[in-house]
Amino acid sequence: MESLLSPRAAHAGCPKNMEYGPCGGVGFDESCEVGDFRCVFLGDPLVTWHGGAPAEFDAVPRSSGALEMMALMNTRPIVVADFPAKALDAESLAECAALLAGPVDAALAGDVGHARVQFSPSYRASLIRAAGLEVWTGINCRDRNRVAIEGELAGLAQVGVAGVHCVTGDHTLLGGRPDAAPVFDLDSTQLAALARAAGHLVSVGESPTTPPVELRAARLLEKTRAGADVCFVNHSGGVDAVGRFVRESHDLGVTAGFIPCVPMVTDHASARLLQSFPSLVLPEGYLEGILSAADPREEGIRAAVELSLELLEIEGVAGVNLSGGAGVGREMEFAIALAETAERLAL
Repeated sequence: MESLLSPRAAHAGCPKNMEYGPCGGVGFDESCEVGDFRCVFLGDPLVTWHGGAPAEFDAVPRSSGALEMMALMNTRPIVVADFPAKALDAESLAECAALLAGPVDAALAGDVGHARVQFSPSYRASLIRAAGLEVWTGINCRDRNRVAIEGELAGLAQVGVAGVHCVTGDHTLLGGRPDAAPVFDLDSTQLAALARAAGHLVSVGESPTTPPVELRAARLLEKTRAGADVCFVNHSGGVDAVGRFVRESHDLGVTAGFIPCVPMVTDHASARLLQSFPSLVLPEGYLEGILSAADPREEGIRAAVELSLELLEIEGVAGVNLSGGAGVGREMEFAIALAETAERLAL
């Protein structure tokens, strides 16, 4: 796998040591997520992928989980749901997985700011799969160096996960563990290359409304050259914004499938968690309409279904990601709402 990565040339001044930046944490005022200064990548030319060539990936066999998910995506759009279980709680994990299995095609299992410490990705994935739910595992570059990441990627291939979502990750100064040392031995583009070399179906995220807006589609193209198959489109304001980004990407030659994030809000606690997402942009009036309704849970599900169906009309959209999380202690309730939303979609 090392041959796919050229020697690192991290940008001077980037707190995440990124080479292929910027990340999705750039503020709308162009500030870095870590401190009160301008993102060091802004104003620079786009860094193009100079690692392994796409032909090298063609010779790598896909894992069993990747093949199954790719076959499903060739038949219909998919529904991926953020995984709401309590951290480090195998019972909660099994309960939430059992509730989502069936209506949801895969759970996106990464981390959240208030629960940075999780079971290792491969172990958590094995527990979720044992409960009957397919897993789209999130891997970040914040917590592990490349050797540890390569070990996790190998383990995830053996577990048979549906996909691996590659993110640079929030800095440790953000979230629940500011005492932890940041690693950032790699960034999301380099991680995508390692994940593809390990045989995974590889996804990356992109934020169309985050500076530099004019380079976001081009940045996605470079991620696909590094091995990404799918792009999760971060919350960017709704159908028009997603459609514009997909068209811009297609015009540049991007052939990846797109899975836009759909905000899942059922109460004030889930609204607060969603609002903690970096660079969040929601459709106008979306949150207010849900929270002011007589039954916020029902209105949240209805709004998510309506927005999902509209997004699925965009050419190139391969599915939707029901995105959000539960208030503490309400993980099972949120899992039930996710499952009900997926059932109403009936894709």
